[in-house]
Amino acid sequence: MGSQDNIRIGKLQIDAGFHAFITDELLPAIGRNAAEFWAGLDSIIADLTPVNRELLAQRDALQAKIDSWHKQRAGAKFDHDEYVRFLKAIGYLDEPGKSFAITTAGVDAEIADIAGPQLVVPVSNARFALNAANARWGSLYDALYGTDVIADDDGCERGATYNPRRGAAVIAYAAAFLDRAIPLRSGSHAAPDAAAYRDVPGYVGHNERGSRKSYLFRHNNLHIEIRIDPEHVIGRTAPGNVSDVVLESAITTIQDCEDSVAAVDAADKIIVYRNWLGLMRGTLTAEFRKGGETMTRELNRDRRYTAADGSDLILSGRSLLLVRNVGHLMQTDAVLDRNGDEVFEGILDAVVTAACSIANTRQTERLPNSRSGSVYIVKPKMHGPAEAAFTNTLFARVEEMLGLAKNTMKVGVMDEERRTTVNLQNCIRAVAERLVFINTGFLDRTGDEIHTSMHAGAVLPKEAIKTQPWIKAYEDWNVDVGIRCGLPGRAQIGKGMWPKPDEMRQMMRSKQAHPEAGANCAWVPSPTAATLHAMHYHDVNVQQRQQQLAKRDLASLDDILTPPLGDPSGLDAQTIQRELDNNAQGILGYVVRWIDQGVGCSKVPDIADVGLMEDRATLRISSQHIANWLLHGVTTIEQVTETLRRMAAVVDQQNAADPGYVRMSDDYDNSIAFTAASDLVFKGSKQPNGCTEPLLHAHRRRRKAQLQCA
Repeated sequence: MGSQDNIRIGKLQIDAGFHAFITDELLPAIGRNAAEFWAGLDSIIADLTPVNRELLAQRDALQAKIDSWHKQRAGAKFDHDEYVRFLKAIGYLDEPGKSFAITTAGVDAEIADIAGPQLVVPVSNARFALNAANARWGSLYDALYGTDVIADDDGCERGATYNPRRGAAVIAYAAAFLDRAIPLRSGSHAAPDAAAYRDVPGYVGHNERGSRKSYLFRHNNLHIEIRIDPEHVIGRTAPGNVSDVVLESAITTIQDCEDSVAAVDAADKIIVYRNWLGLMRGTLTAEFRKGGETMTRELNRDRRYTAADGSDLILSGRSLLLVRNVGHLMQTDAVLDRNGDEVFEGILDAVVTAACSIANTRQTERLPNSRSGSVYIVKPKMHGPAEAAFTNTLFARVEEMLGLAKNTMKVGVMDEERRTTVNLQNCIRAVAERLVFINTGFLDRTGDEIHTSMHAGAVLPKEAIKTQPWIKAYEDWNVDVGIRCGLPGRAQIGKGMWPKPDEMRQMMRSKQAHPEAGANCAWVPSPTAATLHAMHYHDVNVQQRQQQLAKRDLASLDDILTPPLGDPSGLDAQTIQRELDNNAQGILGYVVRWIDQGVGCSKVPDIADVGLMEDRATLRISSQHIANWLLHGVTTIEQVTETLRRMAAVVDQQNAADPGYVRMSDDYDNSIAFTAASDLVFKGSKQPNGCTEPLLHAHRRRRKAQLQCA
C-alpha cells in the first residue's frame, strides 16, 4: 500500500516528492498540462502493466522448461542438435524470417555517420554526468602526459611539476599520430615549417587573436584541432609552436538510469530524473573542490570556427546524449497503480525521460542535443522479439501522450541476454523504424548464459569461458546481423567497456580490435580514455571495415548455443579456491559501496589491487558463477561462506582510507552489505534471469531505513 505522504490523482498514488518534481519542475520546463500528464501516465500504466507481467511470466516459464530439460538429462552427454530442436519447440528460438533493412529516419550524424568512443555514466552523479557530456573534445597532450601511455621511466617520470622530457615524448607521440591521420603535404608534424598550418584552406578558431591560432581538420568524420601558441608554456618550445592537439573524443554518451545507478526508491529516482532534465535544459551544474577552491562545472558551450572565406562553422561542444532506461523487470514506489502496486520502472522511465528531453528543444543557448529532433533511449535486458515489440508499443504510446511525432523516440537494443542474441534479427525487426543502436557486453551476456544453462552442468572458470567458441561467435554475430539488417549509415553497432581506467597503455594496444571488428562505437571508462581511444577510429575506417565484413559468412549460431561447460574433475583445489576468491572479492568490493553508500558505479580494486570500473554486470557474472559451482558440487556452502568472510576482510582493508566506510568483517551477521553479497551467491540460481537488482534493491532499502533511524 502507498505511503501516507502519497498524493492520489485519479486512480494513481504519487509519491509527494515525485509529484512535486513533475508539477513544479518538469511540466513548466516543457510547457505541458499536469492533468493531461497524469491522465496519460495512468492510461499507459493501466494498459501496458498486464502485458509487462505476461512477458515476465513467459521468461520464467521458458526458463523452467529449460531447467527441466537439463535435469532430465543430468549425467548424459550434451546433445546439441536435440537441444536446438527443443529450444525451437518451446518458442525460445524463432525462425529468423525474411531479410530486411531498418528504416530509421531522423538520425543525427553522431549516430549514423561518425564512428568514435562512447561513454556510459551514472546520470545520478551530476559531476560525472557533466564530465561525460563535456568529453566531446579532449586534449591529446593532457591524455598522454597524465597516463601510462607514455612510460614513467628513462627521465620521463610524472611528478609534481612539468617534466620537459616527458612533454617532449608526448609531443612526439602526438606528431606520429597526426602523420598517420592528417599527413602534411611535405615533411612531418614532428617538425612542421612555418607555413604548414597557416596555409591550410580549412577553418580556424573563431575567437583567436594575434599569433595564437587553432586549425581544424577532419579525418574519418572526426575533427582534430591543432592549437598554435608561441607564448604558451608548451607551444613556445614545441615544433611549430603547437601548444596542444585537441581530438573530437566521446562522440556519444549514454546517461545511465540503470546498471551504474543505485536508485531504489522515489527519492533516488527524483535525483536521476532531475539531473537528466538539467542536462536537457542546459542548467545542470556541479560544485566540487580543487586546489583548495570551490569550482562549478556546467555544460560546455559550442565551438565556433571561421573559414578562409569568412563563413562560420559551429560544432557541438558536447557529446550527443542518449539515456539508458531500466529494463522490464523492476518496479518503483514513485507511483502506485490503481491496485496499489508499484508501477514498472521501465514504463515510468520511458515517460519521464522522454518528457525531460522535450526541454532540450526549448533552450536556445546551445545547439540542441539532437539536431534532427530525436530522443535517444537505450533499453537493456530485453528477452527476445516480443519484449522488443513491447518497447516499441510503449514508446509509441509515450509519443502519443506527449504529442511527439511517430518514431521521435529512438531505441537502442542491448544484446546482453541470450534469448535476444539468438533472435537478434527478429528483435531488430520489432523496432525497425526506430532502432539506432545494438551492442555486445561480455559480463551481462555471460551472466545470462550461465543462468540459462544453470542445470546443464558446471561452467568453466571465467577466464576459460572467454576462450570458448560461443563468445567470439556472439561478438561476430552481433556485427554480422547488424550489418545485414542495414544498420550502417543509420545506427550504431557497439562493443563493451574497457574496465581498467588506469591501464591506458594496455587499452591502446588492445582496443583497436573494436573498430576492426566493425563497431562504430565502444565503451571507455573516462573522458581521458575517450580521447586516447579516438585515435583508433582515425587508424581504422569503420565504414570501410563494415563493408568488408558484410562479405563474410554469418557467425555460427551453433557455437552461440553451445554452453561453456567444463569437467569439474579436472579442476584442482587451488584453481577452485582462486576462482572463488576472485569472484567473492569482486562481489563484496562492489556491493559494500552499493548498499552502504548508494554508489552504483566506481573504480573498485580487484583482488590484485588493480582498479576496475564496475557496475552491476560484474555482480551478475560472478554471483551466477559461484551459484553454478555450488549447484554442481564444485564447491560447498561451507567453502563459499569461508571465502566470503575472508574476502570481506580483504575488502575492508582496501577501503581503510575511506572515512565513510563501514567494515563488514566486524559483524558479519549484522552487516547488510555482507548479507546482500551472500544472498547474491546463495540465492543466485533462483533469481529471475540471474539479475542482481531485486536483491540489491531490497537490501539497499533496508540500509537506507537503518541510516534514517540512526
